[in-house]
Amino acid sequence: LNLTDTPPASSSNQPPPPRSLSMKHFFTAPSVAIYLPLLHKQRQTCLFITPSQHSHTSSSSKSITLAPIRTIVMSQWNERYSSTTDYVYGTKPNDFLSSVSDRLPPTSTVLSIGEGEGRNALYLAQLGHKVTGVDASSVGIEKAQTLMKEHGVLLASNANLEVADLATYELGESQYDGIVSIFCHLPPTLRKQVYKRVVSALKPNGILILEAYTPKQLEYKSGGPPVAEMMCTLDGLREELEGLEFEIGVEMEREVVEGTLHTGLAHVVQVLGRKK
Repeated sequence: LNLTDTPPASSSNQPPPPRSLSMKHFFTAPSVAIYLPLLHKQRQTCLFITPSQHSHTSSSSKSITLAPIRTIVMSQWNERYSSTTDYVYGTKPNDFLSSVSDRLPPTSTVLSIGEGEGRNALYLAQLGHKVTGVDASSVGIEKAQTLMKEHGVLLASNANLEVADLATYELGESQYDGIVSIFCHLPPTLRKQVYKRVVSALKPNGILILEAYTPKQLEYKSGGPPVAEMMCTLDGLREELEGLEFEIGVEMEREVVEGTLHTGLAHVVQVLGRKK
């Protein structure tokens, strides 16, 4: 889908967009592709919006911000997380994270991006680490805060949970002993930008713990985004995470059981990268 700078006129015989979202919200942008998971009648519709290539693009259109689009994305994740009082990805930590968490030094400072409802941040805090968990969904973060309190984790001292847009979130320089990215799927342009900042944000000898679906996951249909561009390959991660030495780097088939939305045989890539 390639939308021009001016929203198309609606037609009386055309159905409205899912959830009656006005098309005025959907603009192309000069440098960022955005994936919109629109939940409609329990189906997920993908709109992958790419930059317009029209030569008539005006200077005013280049100044269009992505705020309306991001608002829609956040709204859809809020809807997903608020659809049930249960935790849609469960409350247990990711299997790969738990299998390599001993690589983190005691009382590490750890950032978890795309934290969702708090399961991985809770696990790391219970291990004694100082955790910052960020997610675009305010509902997800609220549920994460509830999860922490139910397990006796002090938010002020052991965990910090923030609603944040990774496109603008400041990771800093040499801030973290570890960064965790578990099924945090981003549009390609944004992913490259975020991963570059991830490498910079790690302290020397700091580690990145990452698991994501590969494009082959589209054959499994057991979770993840429905477009290959949103997924990761090992070769691609080696390029995008320049500056890290991969102590673990593998693409594999494994059973993923995480709540109701990540359940079944899947194809993933797992990385443990250490900053040189």
